[in-house]
Parts: sequence; C-alpha cells; structure tokens
Amino acid sequence: MTGRLKSESGFALILTLVVTALMVAVVVEMIHQVYVDTSLSRGFRDGQQASILAESGATGGAKLLQMSLLNQKYTSLSDQWATPFKIDDEVGSLEITINEESGKININSLVQEKGENEPFTMAALKRLGTRLKIQEDVWGAVADWLDSNDLPQSGGVESPYYQTLKPPYNARNGKLMTLTELSLVKGVTPEIFGKLRPYLTIFSDTPNSSININTASEEVLTALDERITPSVAKRIDEERRIQPFKLQGELSRVPELYAVANDSRNIGRIAIVGTLFRLTSVARVKESVRTVEMVVRLTGGTPQILSWQEY
Repeated sequence: MTGRLKSESGFALILTLVVTALMVAVVVEMIHQVYVDTSLSRGFRDGQQASILAESGATGGAKLLQMSLLNQKYTSLSDQWATPFKIDDEVGSLEITINEESGKININSLVQEKGENEPFTMAALKRLGTRLKIQEDVWGAVADWLDSNDLPQSGGVESPYYQTLKPPYNARNGKLMTLTELSLVKGVTPEIFGKLRPYLTIFSDTPNSSININTASEEVLTALDERITPSVAKRIDEERRIQPFKLQGELSRVPELYAVANDSRNIGRIAIVGTLFRLTSVARVKESVRTVEMVVRLTGGTPQILSWQEY
C-alpha cells in the first residue's frame, strides 16, 4: 500500500510539473503573440503614415513645380526644382526628387501611325546605340514590337518568334505601356536595358516629341545629329551651366547646335522648355518606407498625371 501511495504521489508530481510546464509555454506563447500583434499593428500604422506622406509629397511637389514654372518660358537643370528636396520632423522624413522626361528620347515615337519608322527618332536611337555599343538590329526589333503589322523589319521579329519562347507571348503591336516592357523585346537583354533606361521615355509633350536641350544628357545630345559630337555636347553643357538657353535664338551660342535646330529636318525637335516631369517621393516613418513615383504633364491648369506607381 505504501509503495502504491508513493507511486501515485510521484505520478501526481510529474503530472503537475508537466501541466505547469505546458501552462508556462502557453503563457509565453500568448505574450509572444501579443508582442507580434502589437508590432504588426505598429508596423501597419507606420506603413500607412509613410504611404500618406509619400502621396502628399508627390502631389504637393507637382503643384509647387507648376507654380515655380508658371511664368517661365524655359526649364533647365539650374532651376530650383532640379535640386532634391528633403524634410525631417518627429514623424519621419520625406525626400522629393524631380527629373525632366522632356530631355529624353521618346521610344514610342519610333513608329508613326501608318506603321512607318519615324526617321528622326530612328536615327537618334542608332546614334545612341553606337555610343552605348548596342547592335543596330535591336531597333528593328523594337519597331516591330511597336508597329501594328506582322511584317518583320530588318533585324526585327513579330509575334511568331515570341510564341516560340517559354512562356510564349505576343508582340505589343502598339505603344509601350511602361519602359520596363522594352525588356521583352528580342535582343534587349538586362544589360542593354540598363544602358538605355536613363536616356529613354515613353511619354511625349508634343506631336514631334521635342527634346529639351537644357536638360538632355550628353548622350542624348550626341544622338540628335551627327554634327553634335561629344566635344560639342560638352560645350553645350558648359554653356547651359553658365546660363540656360532661355530663347531659341540663344542656341547660336553653340553654332553647331544652332545649325541643327534650324535644319529643315529637325524643325520642332529642339526645345528649350519641357512639360514632362517624373517626381519621386520617398517617405520614411520609423522602419517603414514608401515610395510614390509619378509622371506629370504641365501645360497650365492642374498638372495632368500620366503615370502613378507606389511601392
């Protein structure tokens, strides 16, 4: 009997210890879950605040940009908008960067409405490609991606080629919806796309897709015409740093540029003002970061939003 009592007592003690251990584990798990839920709640709240802050920065930046350029007949890299703007307070930080899309080559203007290649854009892309060491066949493939017919150009391909890929897909046969879509075109490798990205846009502010001399990079400048050599492009950059080109007549400060702008083949292609701007608003609230990137057109009145992306 005594042995039995001892056995039951020992079993009860072990059972008590097991139950206690389980209770402790449950309590620890509950405490951990509460901590996780609280952290998630705070993270969600911080993310929401960062998102609202980023959106406010983008829309506010567009309005301030419009007001600053209201009575200005030119845009340049020496303008106040071209300098990144950053503010910090007890809630978080906000940084707004503005770049002009009008200083880039509009890839969507490569093909005209009737499906024919647009000579100025094709020549500019070929010169840009030569400088960046990109094979000329790429532009035929890009043109085939954009045009509405199924007739391959020299170096180009149409949907039957893309259907052989895994996964298969069709050529757009229309304008690019995003610049990243260019990476779907035959021959546009990640390396080539990385080279091209800084100099191309899918947006246009005029029927002829004019390029703003005041904001175009040296690579884009040399792509405009064979008379604008790298040394001429550097002179243009030096001139606009000293004083932006505020009137078309001031292009005569660089004779080669003036000649190109007044060439009958280039009428309407060379501008001194842009209306397309990409605003990037980055908001940080504690550990949460939200970015809003949008492209706007400024042509008087309310800025027209052409593209909006939040991530």
